[in-house]
Amino acid sequence: MSIKEFFAYGEKVHGYEVRVLNEREARAAAGILFIGAFIGLTNGVMLGTAIFSEFFVSFFALDFTMRVIQPRYSPSLLLGRFFVRNQKPEYVGAAQKRFAWSLGIILAYPMFYYLVIDFQPNPIKVLICLICMTLLFLESAFGVCLGCKMFEWFNRKNPKYCPGGVCEMRIKEPVQKFNLVQKFIFSITIVAMFYGTYSYFTKLPDRTFLVKKIKKLMMSQAELDAIQKAKDKAEEDAFFDDDDD
Repeated sequence: MSIKEFFAYGEKVHGYEVRVLNEREARAAAGILFIGAFIGLTNGVMLGTAIFSEFFVSFFALDFTMRVIQPRYSPSLLLGRFFVRNQKPEYVGAAQKRFAWSLGIILAYPMFYYLVIDFQPNPIKVLICLICMTLLFLESAFGVCLGCKMFEWFNRKNPKYCPGGVCEMRIKEPVQKFNLVQKFIFSITIVAMFYGTYSYFTKLPDRTFLVKKIKKLMMSQAELDAIQKAKDKAEEDAFFDDDDD
């Protein structure tokens, strides 16, 4: 393989005007990474340890770097290829996937810094983690590539071969539309989901370990130091009160 071919991004497939990638591999890889991110988050919340997350974020940053340079050798995409190797490929344009994965790098390296190089609990770390998990879930579960959609917004010409054929689809089939009853059920479901989430985080503020942990993760180091200082002072006051008795 020549140097030029090594750095050529995407694969040449007969019948496609531009270089393409297999979307089935990408979706499988997104699902694998989502599981890793979920395990890291639950370990941090329930066990109070970031060891798994440190290894996962290091892998995530390396993997997305390789995706942008040459996806043929991305570890997660190779894992995805293994699991979908018996399925018919679904080809999508390589350019928009590269743009989407470049955005992934922008999210990966701040996480790498705050978790591996200079570990500190702060809202930025939690927010980036949740954004990454949301994007991975959308791609793996629904085939929605938000980065690809952003590429379409920034690109002057419409990209070719978008995931799910969204670039080419202009008219929805009847099976894709909602009737009045379906719209009502869908709306009630969305409202119930948001209300349930809101109630969980507001009506049970001090009764669940998860909520306490999330609140702690969202605090800055200064806030954590202030809480610890107040706790130490309270213990000191209690100690002297016992002596007085």
